[in-house]
Amino acid sequence: MFVKIAFLVVFVAITIAVGFVFRKRAGDVNSFVLGGRGVGPWLTAFAYGTSYFSAVVFVGYAGQFGWRFGVAATWIGIGNAVIGSFLPWVILGRRTRVMTHHLGAKTMPEFFGERYGSLALKIGASVVAFVFLIPYTASLYNGLSRLFVVAFGADSQSGFIVCVVVMAVLTGIYVVLGGYVATAVNDFIQGVIMLAGIIAIVGSVLSVNGGFLNSLASLAAVPADAGQSGLAAAPGVFASFFGPDPVGLAGVVILTSLGTWGLPQMVAKFYSIKSENDIAKGTIISTVFAFVVAGGCYFLGGFGRLFSGVAEINEKGVVYDSIIPNMLSGFPDVLMAVIIVLVLSASISTLSSLVITSASTFTIDFLKGNFVKKMTDKSQLLIIRALIVVFIAISSVIAVIQYKGGFGFIAQLMGVSWGALAGAFLAPFLYGLYWKRVTKPAVWASFIFSAALMTLNVFFQPSFPAIIRSPINAGAFAMLAGLVIVPVVSRLTPKPDAARTDAAFACYGKIVTADAAHVLKENGG
Repeated sequence: MFVKIAFLVVFVAITIAVGFVFRKRAGDVNSFVLGGRGVGPWLTAFAYGTSYFSAVVFVGYAGQFGWRFGVAATWIGIGNAVIGSFLPWVILGRRTRVMTHHLGAKTMPEFFGERYGSLALKIGASVVAFVFLIPYTASLYNGLSRLFVVAFGADSQSGFIVCVVVMAVLTGIYVVLGGYVATAVNDFIQGVIMLAGIIAIVGSVLSVNGGFLNSLASLAAVPADAGQSGLAAAPGVFASFFGPDPVGLAGVVILTSLGTWGLPQMVAKFYSIKSENDIAKGTIISTVFAFVVAGGCYFLGGFGRLFSGVAEINEKGVVYDSIIPNMLSGFPDVLMAVIIVLVLSASISTLSSLVITSASTFTIDFLKGNFVKKMTDKSQLLIIRALIVVFIAISSVIAVIQYKGGFGFIAQLMGVSWGALAGAFLAPFLYGLYWKRVTKPAVWASFIFSAALMTLNVFFQPSFPAIIRSPINAGAFAMLAGLVIVPVVSRLTPKPDAARTDAAFACYGKIVTADAAHVLKENGG
């Protein structure tokens, strides 16, 4: 117990200290929200990675999908690294930085408003972001709290509440004090902890079962659940290449990987990149980070069935959120201390990114100019800080209500949020960076379709077709559908104003110089 508490105290002290150190670099809205658009590649890449992977992934997703798919769940981590980390940096990074700076956009809703010349789109996007970021924020507390209860042996309900309060207060202090820069520095520290922790945990889990090959052989001997995808009799299904449910696995890969392309808190990381060189470095760092953290998490979860009694069962079936905490409950105190700090790091880094995004979006895109006509920079900063506290409090209350009422697993909460947000924003944002023909009705169609689909899925899930009944598959469908809806509706509606569109794309035509290491001079000179 002393070891666990000592690790926590050191972690908390460092986290708060960073907030105090960088509070002077958060004196205006641009610095508080974007770090003055001057954050280096290491901080940006780690901020991207730590915002991507939280306790939702480590506890909720790794537990549930490792149980469902076996070692094939590792494909989710590989997809996160390639589709969710590498490709966004390559395809979105540069153009996002250039166009958002050109348009003066600090948030994704502000980008939509300026890019398409519509205040209504800006407000609509801010409402979608606010409504659907809350369930995701609330889900972060659940996985961390379950692990705390296992690690400290506390009463389940009281332990959960204490953990929620500690996490909320800690996040609120350093985010309110230091803004984006303090968040990015803490993300870097927390990212290093996550990398080291995942490697140590995976090694320890495999050693319990005699190493990798013996673990794989033991997993191959586990029979599939009766009736699971019609493959119950398939031998070695949990150690197979694509597992017992390839279609379900593909849905999870799409949701958790393609989703980053349209999530406001993820795309915002590209707004603050300093230079071309930083994009190249950030791409590599972010991809390697995702391979280790996401790949390690899902690989770890794939061996959950080898641990006796690891999954709790209630009247609704397997309690997936219990799998990873119970797997790790018998580990030595030092390793458990590392695990606690790892999951706390993952949760707080994501929570800080979400609350900054929520507060800045609500202030800049919803309140400013609509309900408060004249808002100075100082007033904006004060309101953003106040709203950060409010949003943390709201998400904490929802988390406690969800826990006491047993409303859904972590994965389902995250699936609803990611599906609605990325489904609504991905296509309009991606096409908006590359294609002048996108129209306002096409953007509205994407917003309305995805938000409506995921809302209906929450209340009328049994009525949905089997293939998109789960929030995971429904969210993946929303993202893919948006990529079709936007170009089709754009072709069927009048062309946008050419002058406005040309003005937005003028930023790409500016001439910049580059050194010979990156650009070859013509005629061999």
